[in-house]
Amino acid sequence: MKKRIAVITASVVVLALAGGFFALYQPESKTEEIYKSALKDFNKGDYQNSYYLFSKITIFSNLKPVSIYHRAECAKLLGDDKSEIKHYELLFNNYPKHKLSLKARYLAGQKLVEEKPQIAKRYFEYIVQNAPNTDYAIASEYYIGVILKNRHKNDKIISSAVKNDIQNCFRHYLKSAPSGKHAYNAVNNWLEFTQEISKDDYLLMAKTCYLFGENEKAKELLAKTDIAENWAIDAKNSYVLKDYSRVKYLVETGLQKYSNYVDEDDLIDAIDLYLKISGAGSYEKLLNFATGKGTDYLLSLKCSNVAQKDKAACFSNLYFKYPNGRFSADAMANVFLAKIKAGDIVSAQKIGKDHLNKFPDTNSAPMVMYWLGKLAEKNNNYSEYTYYYKSVIDKYPDTYYAYRAYLKLRRMQGPIITSNINPQPVVYPYKYTKNNIVVKLVNLEDYDIVNEFAEGDDFIKSWVLYKKGDYSHSILVARDAMELVKDKPDKYDLRWRLVYPVLYYDYLKKYAGETGNNLPLMIGLVREESYFDPLAQSSVGASGLMQIMPVTAEEINSKFSLGMLYHNSLFNPEQNIKIGNYYYEFLRKNLEGYDISAVAAYNGGIGSLKNWRSSIIYNDTDEFVEQIPYPETKNYVKKVFRSYWNYIRIYTGNN
Repeated sequence: MKKRIAVITASVVVLALAGGFFALYQPESKTEEIYKSALKDFNKGDYQNSYYLFSKITIFSNLKPVSIYHRAECAKLLGDDKSEIKHYELLFNNYPKHKLSLKARYLAGQKLVEEKPQIAKRYFEYIVQNAPNTDYAIASEYYIGVILKNRHKNDKIISSAVKNDIQNCFRHYLKSAPSGKHAYNAVNNWLEFTQEISKDDYLLMAKTCYLFGENEKAKELLAKTDIAENWAIDAKNSYVLKDYSRVKYLVETGLQKYSNYVDEDDLIDAIDLYLKISGAGSYEKLLNFATGKGTDYLLSLKCSNVAQKDKAACFSNLYFKYPNGRFSADAMANVFLAKIKAGDIVSAQKIGKDHLNKFPDTNSAPMVMYWLGKLAEKNNNYSEYTYYYKSVIDKYPDTYYAYRAYLKLRRMQGPIITSNINPQPVVYPYKYTKNNIVVKLVNLEDYDIVNEFAEGDDFIKSWVLYKKGDYSHSILVARDAMELVKDKPDKYDLRWRLVYPVLYYDYLKKYAGETGNNLPLMIGLVREESYFDPLAQSSVGASGLMQIMPVTAEEINSKFSLGMLYHNSLFNPEQNIKIGNYYYEFLRKNLEGYDISAVAAYNGGIGSLKNWRSSIIYNDTDEFVEQIPYPETKNYVKKVFRSYWNYIRIYTGNN
């Protein structure tokens, strides 16, 4: 007991000394006041004063370890390596279980790689052993490899065991993080160390070089591997190098002889590049070469492009050939829709129910469930159709089909539910708990450190990005995180605001009102066009929040006498929203006021839209949308109205 008290006392003395002999007791309000001042100085670049102020945080505050970390940051920015390392070591030695300790140990190791490699190696090995599933552990393996390589670089004879250790470090890093921060350096260090490298390892290096845009080097490394295993990556690399004849040769040969040896995602990428070179209809030619993996993808492309009368047979063939394949759920869903279109309702209902039993959590499940509701409604089976519509809303509340089901249950004739929402601010996505260090850091606006406490929680990462003004990246992170949540939270959950934030509201309200457009629909359209990035620009030149083409902007500017210098206005949020709303009004009024048609025309063009409306046989909006021949436009319509629905769901009383 006495020994333990002595250790604790010694730690307190060390920390007190490190804190500049500041009083051990300090009111919490005073601590936070000092911390805010230190953070303010840090953010404005006064690192010397920030370093001093952070030292004044009492050791009894849970902000103390964070302040030690900040002192290390200040020392780094002041070029004081000795103080930087000292504070890292102070942090992980005295607070070994603190969230920042692992990073502090890693950063200390980084700093010591050259001057004190043995100490650095010890730090990295500790991380690998005690936190093996973290990014820090992966990066630590890279540094252990570098340290071992440097230690033996002048040795005339290196044992096989050491060689294996060094290569294993680089190999594991490249497998775990092929596009990681140190990946390209890992390739170069490995090549400098030895030329006794296997074909599999050369392929591993080639993938990293491709991902880093080092395409000539990737080409050299690929030449040392087997075509059976490299052809998909080689095709992707050759495409960048504009060697299109090689792309064609590799894809045709690969599909014919070696499809089962490569990663499926790489294979699909290679096929897409082939089609980009040869024309979208070239999938028929590739089907003649395909013998294994990738055949189902090519068949799915073929079935998507056959005439409506042939879709059921085509997708049925795909499903029965590959019942457990990557595209089987989508194939079965398409057979279901084709049967409905053909009027074979009994078969459609059986297939739809089979689909929900076999593929309950796939992207096609909400669509199947909704259409089963429509079939039941057509048969006047009230209990069955209300069951399906309510099930879509309950199980898949944020989907396009939940929106359509809501309209059905409320007997609404048009696509618009309301023109009003009550926007709420994006806030920290979880409820506060007393004395929570994360809550305290949120209130202190120390967002970078909050991110360190996220523990893999992408909603917190999204929130930090939002607070920094990186709205588009924030939305993407939150969107992807919510996709992984199997049982979606209720609409009041604060995480939804990160997925669907309300930005540029005053401008959108002003110009939606001026043009008679639906406000939440315009917010949804902006979200899907640019994720609220005012500087967004597509490869074809569409610009700004509403992704307006310059030529379109010029025409609308002239037509409505807006008096705008369109080219310079497209990256200005207010001007872009103004001209985008007038363009949407033009589309809507030329399409009999139908918002579904206007949204489709916004993406696919008004000429295409009019052609579809005259050539597609349909009885209602749902049948029209499902038959839009451009997959991009069909998905765009669903995404925009999905956003529209979610803005209403989250920011009004609708369920």
